[in-house]
Amino acid sequence: MKKLNHIKFALVLAVLVAGFTSCKKFLDVQPKDSVSDEETIFDRASAETAVRGLYRALSADGYYGVNFVSIGYLSGDNVQWTGSQSIVQQFIDHNVKADNATVSNIWLAIYTTINRANYIIAKLPEVNDATLTSTVKNQLLGEAYFVRALAYFDLARTWGGVQIVTTPTLAASDKKGIARSTVEQTYAQVLTDLDAAESLLTVLSAPNPVRANKETVYALKARFYLYQKDWANAEKYATLVLGNTTNYSLLKPYSAWFANNAVGTRESVLELAYSATYTNGHRGQWQPPANSGTRQWAPNAALTALLSNTSTAGGRSALIAKTSAGLVYGNLYYRSPATDPAYVIRIAELYLIRAEARANQNSIAGSLADLNAVRDRAGLASVSSGSKDDLLLAIENERRLEFALEGHRWFDLVRTGRAATVLGVTDSKKYLLPIPVDQLNVDPALTQNPGY
Repeated sequence: MKKLNHIKFALVLAVLVAGFTSCKKFLDVQPKDSVSDEETIFDRASAETAVRGLYRALSADGYYGVNFVSIGYLSGDNVQWTGSQSIVQQFIDHNVKADNATVSNIWLAIYTTINRANYIIAKLPEVNDATLTSTVKNQLLGEAYFVRALAYFDLARTWGGVQIVTTPTLAASDKKGIARSTVEQTYAQVLTDLDAAESLLTVLSAPNPVRANKETVYALKARFYLYQKDWANAEKYATLVLGNTTNYSLLKPYSAWFANNAVGTRESVLELAYSATYTNGHRGQWQPPANSGTRQWAPNAALTALLSNTSTAGGRSALIAKTSAGLVYGNLYYRSPATDPAYVIRIAELYLIRAEARANQNSIAGSLADLNAVRDRAGLASVSSGSKDDLLLAIENERRLEFALEGHRWFDLVRTGRAATVLGVTDSKKYLLPIPVDQLNVDPALTQNPGY
């Protein structure tokens, strides 16, 4: 992937030429690097193409395709790094440097996604096309606002306050000199975009987790309010999703949402699609050489013990496997070619968000019901009553195993203030990543995070 020095050089918009007719073909083709302002969005077809390009950016290797999610893997306590690259070891050691190439790649990938969303938001309202009905236009605009909200949410929880850019970047000089906003202002932008998306999107009559809808917005709002410790709203928005049992439900056995080449199940609130010509990079990192992978990431001894114990793992033991030589590896991403979806939000998260929100409001019975719904699906015994603190710890441990090979663990320990106790990371300045040095070098208005 071509590396550029600053978000000002981010790609204007990737244009895909595939049809818009099925999940299978959804992300099948290679994007062009950029297109001119005059040719980008001018009718319904080009608007739909632009939104497909937006999801392509979200699913790219630098973002949910590999690198961004790896922060949650490697900075937590579930995954070991088996390779030798020092830039990866920095995440495990919690000693990430400002010149870390992975950090720079993630930053660029997220801002590229934001720029594509900005372009759609700026250009789509001006399009006059009889076939572009208000319903279709609202759907496409709503998806752009949702994706931009997700991108700024990820920036905020990774770097704190960042540069807020809400108009398209067309030239290197367009956004130079924008100072970093505070983390509160950045999160406020997330909520503004989610509110806009909510007003534009509709509730679907049938599941379609590869596209954002109103309930996808509710799900991200639930996560957003969880991070803000706004327990009442976290519970409210989780309930709005969980109440639609037609579109969303926990599946049994545990592996039903990913095993046997499953895609688009009722377990997924948002997943990203891949194809034989546009593959998911996670698979090669997790699978062992015996399965044509590199096993650069692997379950560590502690996680392996938990997932191998039926009393703690239940059906979640399906997340790991062994080679004939006894080498343990993660098996969430296993398909060949690597067409595995990337899982962004699952319904199990909404149950555990509501469980945590209810516990923090001293609604112990309701919290236990949500926690035990997730445990029952995994084939585990119910948790009996206990103190609020005991319940919150049980929810934390449940999240550790439920999302063992997804990118939640590090962010969970940071947001709950438990990173020092669990990981021994006592320097709170390490809870945020450094701003990439290449960004600092080209824009004096951009300042570094403390401690770097």
